[in-house]
Order: sequence, then C-alpha cells, then structure tokens
Amino acid sequence: MGADAHGGEIATNTDPAGLWSLVVPLKPLARAKSRLGRAMGGDLRPRLALAFAQDTVSAALSCGAVADVVVVTDDPVAGAALAALGARVVADAPAAGLNAALEHGARSVRAHRPGAAVAALNADLPALRPAELGRVLEFAGAFPRAFVGDAQGIGTTFLSAAPGTELRPAFGGASRARHLASGAVEVTLPDLGSVRRDVDTGEDLAAALVLGVGRFTAGSVAPVAPAADR
Repeated sequence: MGADAHGGEIATNTDPAGLWSLVVPLKPLARAKSRLGRAMGGDLRPRLALAFAQDTVSAALSCGAVADVVVVTDDPVAGAALAALGARVVADAPAAGLNAALEHGARSVRAHRPGAAVAALNADLPALRPAELGRVLEFAGAFPRAFVGDAQGIGTTFLSAAPGTELRPAFGGASRARHLASGAVEVTLPDLGSVRRDVDTGEDLAAALVLGVGRFTAGSVAPVAPAADR
C-alpha cells in the first residue's frame, strides 16, 4: 500500500495488463504558466508549475486503473522530481508544441506496451482525485476515443485512445470543439470537478484550492494567496 496525493491509502498495481498508460506533457518550468505569474508573481510561477505536475502525477499513479505515467518534458528539474514519484520521463524530441509532444509520448508508451490504452492528461490538475480519474477511465474504455472538457467548457483536460487507436490530440485554445468534431466522445459524468479544473490563472488556482489540492501545491501556495487577475 501507499499514500495518494491527498494522504489516502492506495493499492499498488501489480499487473499492468489491461491498465491505462497516461501521457503528461510539461513545458520547461521557466516558460510554464505565464498567465499565473501575473497573479502569483514570477518567482513563484515555476515552483507552482512543478507542484501542479507533481500532484497530477501522484494522483494518476494512485489510480488503480493506471499502469504507468509517461511525462514528456525537457526540463531536467521537473523530470527528476517526477521520476522520483514513479513516472517515466521522456524528452520532448519533436520540440514542436503540445500536440506533437503528446503524440511522441503515446508512441513511447506503445513501444513498450503495443496494446496499451493511452490517455493524455494535463499537467496542471493539482486537485485531481484518483477515484474521479478512475471513473473517467472506466467511461472512456467503452469508446475508441473520449475526452473531458475543462471547467470553462472550452478546453480539454483529458483525451483517451483505445488499444489500436491513434490519440490524435488537438489541445490548445478551443480544443473541446475540435475533439468533438474529430469524433471523440465527451465524458459527461457528474462530479468530475477535480479532472476538469486545470489552472492557468489566479482565479483557477483559487477554485482548485476550494476543491482541495494535493500536498505539493498546498506546500507551495501557503501562505501566499493568489491575487485577482487583471
């Protein structure tokens, strides 16, 4: 047994057959979360970006439906910190943006597990709950491709591809509409607040804090409160 990002006991996966591989992309910390810097200050921004990713990866690895997590990043500090949690880190070899990084990560997964079900997961979900992620994965498993829209109903926080299906990510901006148009099924389950709540602004962070963030984010935010976005 181990502890999840919120202190709960979780079972360790012992048989990866049939379980999900998650791909988490992360920009170099010096360039991550520029909009959040306006609310929290530039010095805190890289630390928060890493904390968000640590809580996201911790929660994902604590989900019983997840076999492994692959982090795609060129940041050595972030890579070392996330590898220490149990993630496998691969370099962003394409260096051609978010969607290229996700496709690269999915290829890396299937080089190791050719029949894997793969899902892309945002790195900025500090309130992520393993149980909510598990419900999403169970729903997504019934479809070739499925996605979760973000809390604003504009973007996407999760996109899945069944074994033998290409991920075809279209993240960035109004990605919810693009994923719908691509034929992916939207996950419409209730009570998925922690999966939908990505953090780009001070207001987003305040909403995540209300949901309850993991220990890395909590330790980085306290005692600093996010200022209102301007």
